[in-house]
Amino acid sequence: MTNHSETTGSSENGDIPSPVPSSPVPSSPVPSSPVPSSPVPVGRAARTPYGSPGDEPQVTLRTPAELADALPYLLGYRPEDSIVLVALRDRNGRGRFGGRARLGIPAHADDWPGAAGQLARGLVTGSERRGVRPEQMVAYLCQEPGRGETGRQVMERLRPLAQRLRVECGRLDVPVVEALCISAGRFWSYCCDDEACCPSEGVPMGLPGTSVLAAAATYAGIQVRGSLSDLRARLLPREGAVAAEQEVALDAAAMTLVSRILDDTGRSEVAGETLDLAQRLMRRLAQARPVSGLPAEDLRDDQLLGNDEAAALILGLQDRTTRDRAAQWMEGDEALPALRLWRALARRCVGSYGEHAAAPLTLAGWVAWSTGDELEAREALAMALGADPDYLFARLLHQACNEGLDPESVRRCLRAERENREDTGGGTPDGDGKAEEAARRQRTEPSTIVPSSPGRRRRTRSVLPSEGVRRRARTQGREPDANRTRPRTQAGGERPGAPRTGFTPPRASAKQSSGRRDACPGGTRKEESGPEGSVEGL
Repeated sequence: MTNHSETTGSSENGDIPSPVPSSPVPSSPVPSSPVPSSPVPVGRAARTPYGSPGDEPQVTLRTPAELADALPYLLGYRPEDSIVLVALRDRNGRGRFGGRARLGIPAHADDWPGAAGQLARGLVTGSERRGVRPEQMVAYLCQEPGRGETGRQVMERLRPLAQRLRVECGRLDVPVVEALCISAGRFWSYCCDDEACCPSEGVPMGLPGTSVLAAAATYAGIQVRGSLSDLRARLLPREGAVAAEQEVALDAAAMTLVSRILDDTGRSEVAGETLDLAQRLMRRLAQARPVSGLPAEDLRDDQLLGNDEAAALILGLQDRTTRDRAAQWMEGDEALPALRLWRALARRCVGSYGEHAAAPLTLAGWVAWSTGDELEAREALAMALGADPDYLFARLLHQACNEGLDPESVRRCLRAERENREDTGGGTPDGDGKAEEAARRQRTEPSTIVPSSPGRRRRTRSVLPSEGVRRRARTQGREPDANRTRPRTQAGGERPGAPRTGFTPPRASAKQSSGRRDACPGGTRKEESGPEGSVEGL
């Protein structure tokens, strides 16, 4: 389970590709509309008013319609093809929404029992680990109709999955008090058979942004994005003629840069050239005229980045030392231009260079996490692991982000490295892996709570083992592996090009390439919501 990512990823998960989710990582509790703390029967009786105690802003949810409307505000985006479980927990005698976990709906019904069990166990276990065991659950099934299918048919088709969720949660002594199917702009309740409030044809969803909850969220400064597929689209490789032109530029750059990077002297020179070029492009992006809309912003950034410039940066960032120094542009005025640059570079990793996207995607995820955008961070890091499952920096960051840790410990390490380099008048390849080491070191620090925002808890250590993670052969002074050398081919025949070496990864297989587009094949990527307090004021 992930990021509230989808698949999230957004399956919310660590976003590690797998045919069927293997151990969902539930999101941490999030204050929002309260729910009853004591067990209540399913169906109409479950629609007890939900209100929050104390002086916090209060939103009361009374009906299935209001629960359906609340889902995007709980996740921060509108889920697609998703199973979502939301825990209800007691707080001072009143109920509140707790942790959330999301999983892509498996394509095959045979996988539904396993997915339902994993999701329920993962959310309950994760909530217990955070000290608050769920007392009830609300389940959501979100899927649009296929060709020739109606929303009601989707609801009936998914009914066995809803029942399985109720059974699995019941086995854990956490009853599902409401289960909703959202499809084709309508919702159905699996727990209420009263035609007066839950008719068989479904109930139309309200217009986005028109509910009391939407108004409260707007007042609290909470934004609901589109779908996770919209977010992923900003990071996917370009297609068509522009992609072919970019691949030619990457081929040309590889012919000259790879041999230099494998030489100690040349490697230092390429690192300096890469970072200088990146800083020039960041200034160029920062000075660009603003445009309206995310697609227009990405198109503008693409037009500001030449194919040769993109190729040089993509190849230069395959060096860990260079990548770690680039990761230091993570805050202040540098963060946004850097994030835009890493997104643009990820879109330029086309064709057989898809595996090279791990570096810019990881940098994009790191900057997003460092600046507080956990949703994009999880998604970008999940896509980085889809491009290269052995990319250690992405794996460490993704695990830490999903565990709700605070990125400040990594920032401190990178700041110190930058200050040291400035004091000594430059850097050397001796700084290999500083960022990876900082991310890994979180697991050895005391597990304390670091305040970041009101009501939000973050642990300061990572639980990801440092052992057992294989590292890709990159430019760490290793000799190229002759067994990995293979000529690049073009559709329709052979073409000359730079041979594959330990630095330049082999051509991605069709399976790997599909992982870039959807980090969890079959739409079964797990997700989880952010830490407690990520939906403040609801």
